[in-house]
Amino acid sequence: MERFKYPLEGFRRLLNKDIHFLLHVITSIIVLIISVIFKLNSVEWLLIISAIFLVLITEALNTAIEEVVDLTTNEFHLHAKYAKDVASFAVLLSSLYAMIIGVIIFLPKILKLLGVF
Repeated sequence: MERFKYPLEGFRRLLNKDIHFLLHVITSIIVLIISVIFKLNSVEWLLIISAIFLVLITEALNTAIEEVVDLTTNEFHLHAKYAKDVASFAVLLSSLYAMIIGVIIFLPKILKLLGVF
């Protein structure tokens, strides 16, 4: 159990420091509940879980990069800005991917439920 100590400390730090990570976790839980309600098939589950983990991983890495940049300097440096901006862009890309996966999987199910499809 000792090997889980540091990852759990990292998780706790993310939840306390980064409101965006907490929002991603809450959104993930909601998506998982909706996935159970719609009884996704195995492939749909794999896509949803992959999208969720991709967003959480990129958000964690983004926060880690921000922490390291902030540790190294208190002054403005263009390269520090670029590092933060690129890490933030990675989160945006993973979030867009997750949104696309969600639309592809859930939109037809919602339309069918509404009798449109």
